Amino acid sequence: MESQIENAIEIAWNPASDPTLNNQAFEYLHQLRSDPQAWQACATLFTRTPKPSEVVRVFSLEIVNTAILIQSLDTQSLLALKGVLLDYVRTTYGTNQQTQPDTASLQNKLTQTLTLLFVTLYKQGWETFIDDVLALISLPSGNQGDNPAGVVFYLRILGAIHDEIADVLLVRQDSQARSHTELKDLLRERDVGKVAQSWNDLLARYGNQDDTIVEMTLKVIGKWVSWIDISLIINDGMLGLILPIVGRANESGGEDKVRDAAVDAFTEIVGKKMRPADKAEMISFLNLRDIISQLIASPPLNEFKGTPRYDTDLAEAVAKLVNTIMADIVRVLENRSTDDTTRAKSNQLLHDFIPLLLRFFSDEYDEICSTVIPSLTDVLAYFRKLPELPASFSETLPPILNAIIMKMRYDETSSWGHEDEQTDEAEFQELRKRLQVLQKTVAVVDQNLYVEVLTGLVGNTFQTLDERGSQMDWRDVDLALHEMYLFGELAMPNQGLGTKNQASPVATERLAAMMTKMVQSGIANFPHPAILLHYMEICVRYCAFFEGQPSFIGQVLENFVRLVHHDHARIRTRSWYLFHRFVKHLRAQVGNVAETVIQSIGDLLPIRAEVPGEDADDDMSSDQTDNSADAIFTSQLYLFEAIGCISSTASTPVEKQALYARSVMDPLFADMEYHLQRAKAGDAQAILQIHHIIMALGTLAHGFSDWTPGANNSSQRPPPAKALSDEFARAAEAILIALSELNTSSEIRTACRSSFSRLLGVLGSAVLPQLPQWIDGLLSRSSSKDEMAMFLRLLDQVVYGFKSEIYEVLNQLLTPLLQRVFGGLVEPINGTDDEIQLAELRREYLTFIGVILNNDLAGVLVSETNQGFFDSLIDSILNMAGDISPDSGNLPASRLSIGLLSKMANVWGGPDVANISANPSAPTGSPSPVIPGFDSFLINRFHPACWSVLHDHQFNPASDAQAKLVLHEIAGLEQAIYLKTGELLLQTLQSTLFPALGIDGDGFIRAMTTSTDKKSFSKYLQDLLKITR
Repeated sequence: MESQIENAIEIAWNPASDPTLNNQAFEYLHQLRSDPQAWQACATLFTRTPKPSEVVRVFSLEIVNTAILIQSLDTQSLLALKGVLLDYVRTTYGTNQQTQPDTASLQNKLTQTLTLLFVTLYKQGWETFIDDVLALISLPSGNQGDNPAGVVFYLRILGAIHDEIADVLLVRQDSQARSHTELKDLLRERDVGKVAQSWNDLLARYGNQDDTIVEMTLKVIGKWVSWIDISLIINDGMLGLILPIVGRANESGGEDKVRDAAVDAFTEIVGKKMRPADKAEMISFLNLRDIISQLIASPPLNEFKGTPRYDTDLAEAVAKLVNTIMADIVRVLENRSTDDTTRAKSNQLLHDFIPLLLRFFSDEYDEICSTVIPSLTDVLAYFRKLPELPASFSETLPPILNAIIMKMRYDETSSWGHEDEQTDEAEFQELRKRLQVLQKTVAVVDQNLYVEVLTGLVGNTFQTLDERGSQMDWRDVDLALHEMYLFGELAMPNQGLGTKNQASPVATERLAAMMTKMVQSGIANFPHPAILLHYMEICVRYCAFFEGQPSFIGQVLENFVRLVHHDHARIRTRSWYLFHRFVKHLRAQVGNVAETVIQSIGDLLPIRAEVPGEDADDDMSSDQTDNSADAIFTSQLYLFEAIGCISSTASTPVEKQALYARSVMDPLFADMEYHLQRAKAGDAQAILQIHHIIMALGTLAHGFSDWTPGANNSSQRPPPAKALSDEFARAAEAILIALSELNTSSEIRTACRSSFSRLLGVLGSAVLPQLPQWIDGLLSRSSSKDEMAMFLRLLDQVVYGFKSEIYEVLNQLLTPLLQRVFGGLVEPINGTDDEIQLAELRREYLTFIGVILNNDLAGVLVSETNQGFFDSLIDSILNMAGDISPDSGNLPASRLSIGLLSKMANVWGGPDVANISANPSAPTGSPSPVIPGFDSFLINRFHPACWSVLHDHQFNPASDAQAKLVLHEIAGLEQAIYLKTGELLLQTLQSTLFPALGIDGDGFIRAMTTSTDKKSFSKYLQDLLKITR
């Protein structure tokens, strides 16, 4: 069997083997994993002399490991396997006769196998496991620890045991966790003392001889210390061996993995969980402050700082140690059970370690800085919780805040805006966000300090700028502007830092002074693009400042007009958006310069559509770095909206507004006409050009008026004047011409739909006569269900906004509109996307009918023009009401449909002939529906629709929340029918429904007529379903 297994492995892993044989070999090896006898042959293969190839030996151990894991071996077999492997290990690693050592991968696999045997047999069967592997470190006739090969294998085993039974990052099942806890208890009871002594012996023997063994020993100590008695490590003997390694000098000044491992071991020692008093005592006893100070003063971290020889690995290891110490000190201080003596000692420790923390926080390498951010966050959070900050801690805040601020500065090697450094810049911006959180905490702890330090930084920077001008380092200016931008969290209301979200008066006053200085400083002419971008962002963020200082607006507008023409693509396109934001907020103050601004930026308005190439990059990391033609056009649209804002202020005469609109739109009309013939012929560039022009017209309209039909918002501007509406009616006509010619293009339809929604604000009711043309173009045969749903949503707004004027138009267009929608509702479904779109179309269709009913326009549904379509309308609603199969995803539509039926009953059912109350009276009189015969319609069509759902065994409101909502609507519809038909419904129930259900009906009638809310009757119906099914 061994030779068969060996051959199969060789064939399977030989890339040159025959494919058929290769597949057979893999199939055989797959079956081997479940063969209960295979482990014996594989164990023999692994230990055989002469040795098979490495791949054969590794796979053989894999089969053995599988057999142990799936527990296919009985105790006798496990002990036999133990004997075979122990003999091999003793022969291979316990003597100096080994001619060809196992490779690292083989040692790892063998270590895994022995660890699995340890887990299985250490409790009973292999109690001497530790003694057996410990014996490997010494030669049979030699001295303690004189066998390096055995030492390395022994340390591998110890590391693997920890990883298997004590690694807290691994998720284990409860039974496995209990078993591993028992193993740790047994180890502590039987062998941990021996193991700790072996570490001591190995460090003493190999400390100056074999760095590999010393490094492995330290790493094992770092692992095991978390779950063994700390006194085994913290004793004079062990510390006397580890401390010299921590402080040892590296003559070459290069990387020292052993020293780093010693620092990491100390980090794990300090991080061990213990009582607060013990923790504080241990940190003091270990004299860690002096140790860390010496490390900081050592050449790799001091003399070589700022040079290529700077030891970043050591710095990160020591930073991790400091982070652990600080986090533990804060934890001791926050523990309510900490006694006064321990608290006093911990306060002193915290004070002593803050300078060490700031040393690494201020490190030029962001990775090292990031290592201590968690503990600095803990320290500041602790300060924040104190009712009053002691003086000893108050004096630490200025250096902390200064360190945070200086860490926000671009370092000397960094640049800005270069494509090949985008990743580095993104990482730095992410670091700035983390630093901002720290800075905000300092502001909460000591607001006055925060205000003074930041205003001092900004003020000094502007003073230096006045003196040095463009010769000043852009990084210093960038830092000041960045801090000025963040300062608004304290100086502006509802930003989170002020008390109860109120702005600090002092901060507000300082910010106004900063803004005045910035505007007057000439910083808008600084040559570095990052500074210009900051300048614009700040002007937009604090644009409320200009409302009180209108004299500055003209100067800032001039700068914006210049910057929107900037050579740097990122500055130029971002400035278009910021310019729009600035003038939109200050539109009341900038109306007098509209004509000048339009002339100044007119050269940026011509649209040049570019069809993206096949190799266009679709995976841009952010819009700030996306310089594609599409992204540039998206930014260009902000210029059109900005012109609309600046041209339509209350102080600008309507004639002037119309003139400004015409001056921008006429070139667009001419451009559209020029490209239309090519677009009709299918020219992709011409189609895209017209798409862009349509979007620009809609965006310009939105800038002129964001009025929404039907809105009652007092802060919203009034509807546009007729002169302006007439001007934009030309735009609507031009768009409709393009739409009629190009409505087979989904891109054109999308642009037209977007512009239609924006034109509503400037056209007002003038849009109504054009509605049939919009519907004809936007609901073409090519329109998707998604497009139909979005357009219906727009029509909801039109119907609601113009309900008093839309009746005649709606009456004429309703039937053709619904015919197109019905076409979309019955289209075949292909895939999940279609299902989602169909659900959306159903929802919007039903909502649209609801808007008509809710706005007193129900007459159009039954008018002479639309009578012929009424039955189809009702059928569609009834069909959706009854479609409750789980696969249809139609339960939300069913709920809406039944709700619509209730609304129709109320609208067309006439006056109530019955009542629902706690003590209802009998129905009186005959139904008098608004539409003759509608009472019979309610009984014969609406009522059966309810029970077709209730009788459907797929309908289960007890377990399905959506079905329960449908049941509420059914209860409401049944009650609505009762109110309008009274005795007629009761007769129908008693003659047909109750006999079919096998009930006398008294409970049903009582619940229906006395439930003043739908929930009670719905609960009765749910209980009835349980009984009758």
